Amino acid sequence: QVQLVESGGGLVQAGGSLRLSCAASGSIGSINAMGWYRQAPGKQRELVALIYSGGTSNYGDSVKGRFAISRDNAKNTVYLQMNSLKPEDTAVYYCIFRRISAPRDDYWGQGTQVTVSS
Repeated sequence: QVQLVESGGGLVQAGGSLRLSCAASGSIGSINAMGWYRQAPGKQRELVALIYSGGTSNYGDSVKGRFAISRDNAKNTVYLQMNSLKPEDTAVYYCIFRRISAPRDDYWGQGTQVTVSS
């Protein structure tokens, strides 16, 4: 099992910045990925950003150039710096831990609300 503790989020004006963090503990495994998905009301959950234990990262098209993901492997913590926020970034942001080394599995955080006002 893997436990995830999220922090950050909240209300910000358009153009502002927020930082999310997510700490993982438990059966981490040596090869994994951590990151964030988001889900807005009436929409499907979508990838925001994902970073692998080796350092490779992926971003959703809508956040490229504005968001930056990083991780501290010693702390098993992932960070998402969100800049130039737009009202369309409003959603519940879910931390994901993906264990790639066996046994493969995904774990989700409880979600944190990000609201961007215009």
